[in-house]
Amino acid sequence: MSAMNEKILWYVADPMCSWCWGFTPVIERIRNEYGGHLKVELLLGGLRPGTNEPMPSAQREEILHHWHTVHRVTGQSFKFEGAMPEGFVYDTEPASRGVVAVSLINPEAVFPFFKAVQSAFYVEQQNVTSPVVLAKLASSVGLDAEQFLPTLESDTAKRQTLAHFQKARQWGVHGFPTVIGQNGVDRSLLSAGYCSFEELRTKLDEGLMK
Repeated sequence: MSAMNEKILWYVADPMCSWCWGFTPVIERIRNEYGGHLKVELLLGGLRPGTNEPMPSAQREEILHHWHTVHRVTGQSFKFEGAMPEGFVYDTEPASRGVVAVSLINPEAVFPFFKAVQSAFYVEQQNVTSPVVLAKLASSVGLDAEQFLPTLESDTAKRQTLAHFQKARQWGVHGFPTVIGQNGVDRSLLSAGYCSFEELRTKLDEGLMK
């Protein structure tokens, strides 16, 4: 199959986006069932990159409200009590850059690492904005933490992370998860926001798999 008619499913997401955590079982199933027919690529959208102020309590309440909704709709587990403690800076750039660093070391580990970051944040209340925490998560998916840390801090990783965010914006993506099908040079929006596996499968079969 030449690159010209290659079929790609772009999953535009952020490791610290709760609806993306809710969508994790759906994208995993898509990868399992369609992985032989199309490439599934992760594009980092940049939910709140570069935030440097601690989160106000009203915003925390609003975000927790979203988490409860995601839990109710998707069944994904969350630990609500004590989440996002006082002083927490909700900057999604470091975790996104962690995903990029993993892609530079071992592209095969990107999806497992992405899921490890999500689980660490939503279920284990780890501070996934911390390089030390990200390095531990990289080790958990089989990477060498001593190789990961310098890659995480590299200019290459920083540039590529920004390039991900810019590409998502160029494509007009402002919410996550978003799923875009690409067939050769043609791109089509398959899903903006959460959708079930059944809904996405129908769109995939009608759109990308024809």
